[in-house]
Amino acid sequence: MDYLKAFIIGGLICVLAQIVVDKTKITMPKILVSFVVIGAILSAVGLYQPLVDFAGAGAAVPLPGFGHVLARGVMREIDEAGFIGIFTGSFKAMAGGVAAAVVFSYIASILFNPKEPTMK
Repeated sequence: MDYLKAFIIGGLICVLAQIVVDKTKITMPKILVSFVVIGAILSAVGLYQPLVDFAGAGAAVPLPGFGHVLARGVMREIDEAGFIGIFTGSFKAMAGGVAAAVVFSYIASILFNPKEPTMK
């Protein structure tokens, strides 16, 4: 049942993003940033954590989940370190994920030989 909930919620987030892409002239970077900001705002007002509790990775993995983790890290660090937590919380919250992305990207670049795309 957990897989089904994750699939449905994650799929709905992706469908929403695809509708925005198809029906508006908003550029992709603006859509991506908007989804992260929406996740952070929903997390700050306490609405995103119940969704993560319900759907697990279906809500935690997409872009709003990234904003949720950033906001949660900042709030936690503010409780522990005070005002300076505004600046350090997001870095502490995402350090592991960013480090893993860099390491695995580097390994992939060594293992595979990407070719330059050609324009036709």
